[in-house]
Amino acid sequence: MRILIRTSKWAIWSRRLGSLALPLTIIPILLHREQMIPSSDFAVIEAVAGGVAALTVFLGIGAFVRLWMTGDRGWSRAGWGLFFGLSCLLPFAWLGLQATQYPMLNEVTTDVADPLPLTSPIRVAPTSAALRDKVEATFPNARTRSYPIDATEMFTIVEDLVEARGWEVRTRRAPPTALDVGQINAIAVTLFGWRDEVAIRVTGTAQGSTIDMRSVPLSGLHDFGENGKRVEEFLLALDQKITLTLRDAPQAPTTPDTETPPPPAETEPG
Repeated sequence: MRILIRTSKWAIWSRRLGSLALPLTIIPILLHREQMIPSSDFAVIEAVAGGVAALTVFLGIGAFVRLWMTGDRGWSRAGWGLFFGLSCLLPFAWLGLQATQYPMLNEVTTDVADPLPLTSPIRVAPTSAALRDKVEATFPNARTRSYPIDATEMFTIVEDLVEARGWEVRTRRAPPTALDVGQINAIAVTLFGWRDEVAIRVTGTAQGSTIDMRSVPLSGLHDFGENGKRVEEFLLALDQKITLTLRDAPQAPTTPDTETPPPPAETEPG
């Protein structure tokens, strides 16, 4: 007599839903980065993908329990379903961790008194004093910088760093002279396709130049610390670049203020 061994339906459905959750999670990210779908639709699709992934994990765990108890087939299907489901939930877990570590911000700026103008048609609500204190504590390196380099040369250095990061420059206004003001406005894209506007201002001074920076999320959602980390990373990279520039700058030869008179000539006694 031949004994038929069934395949667990829990394992079958875990594998099927896992195969659905994977493209449902990845493809919208690619479309969002290319601006083929708006951020509102992206958030809805990813929420659905997260629900499917969670159901996949639940069915996968249930399948393992039932397979252990009944001896049915389906270990491979349950394993793949669990793997797909957990892989799809990892981005949600990472974003959740970032949301707990960083405050919900509508901007990060080094100059609260005179915020840099934006090109995007968004309205940024004023940051409260309590939230500003939290921003300063969370991102201690997001501060105005001053360097002993004139504004025209500094603007070129800033522009090179912006280009190296692949940001999409929207406006560019170089300072006409070493004592004028220049600004760059660009769009930065996050890993998941959200867009933030970055503004960098170079102000010429008698001692050199000062740098201010502002980064604003355009989605209106939690930025998960992206803007503060971006400002800190850029300014720290600028610090390093200026340090190397000043170190490698040729030094002018020093000349004595007065010539040393030659020693008096010795005279023979006569």
